[in-house]
Amino acid sequence: MEVKCIIFDCDGVLVDTEKIGNGILLSMAAEYGFQMKIEDAYRNFNGRSLKECFLQIENSIAKKLPDNFEADYRQKSFEAFKTQVTPMEGIFEFIEKLKIPYCVASSGPVDKIRLNLEVAGLLDKFENKIFSSYEINSWKPDPGIFLHAAKEMGFGVKHCIVIEDSKAGVISGIGGGFKVYGFANGYNNEDLEKEGAILFHSYEELSDILGF
Repeated sequence: MEVKCIIFDCDGVLVDTEKIGNGILLSMAAEYGFQMKIEDAYRNFNGRSLKECFLQIENSIAKKLPDNFEADYRQKSFEAFKTQVTPMEGIFEFIEKLKIPYCVASSGPVDKIRLNLEVAGLLDKFENKIFSSYEINSWKPDPGIFLHAAKEMGFGVKHCIVIEDSKAGVISGIGGGFKVYGFANGYNNEDLEKEGAILFHSYEELSDILGF
């Protein structure tokens, strides 16, 4: 297979946001009696829509979260992202080596993707190549967002690879027929491999695997 296009997930793949977002969500949910370790949040929440994450919390505490919970979470996380987001180690060097088109496809809203890429210094690399589940109303683990990104970039599934760090994202990519490379972070290794991803632990290693 000749790789002609790379589709990156955003959080945990391009930008280091997962600890920030999960930390805020767990802290807010704890006020309503919800308890979960951060490593379990990585497994259960990463790559999924906020609605799905909130539903998991509500099922666990057996009651509805307040109507303003999402708005409060968005506000708190956006404020944190503005100052705390950093690029994933090695991503700049990896992108600089690329001789093929690439894009980002994420479950997050466009404004969140753009904010995180901007704070991390990556926005100029992805301008006009940002695809959000909110634009097509299809969230991982449904394969829609990756199929949409491939189509918009002008490539067939067999010529695209997906870079993911979440179980939901890997299921999404594999379900769409893509070859998926899973960014192992210590929490997700077993889950990603089990769902069919080819694991890598750094962008240097991925570069060697792909021969870029």
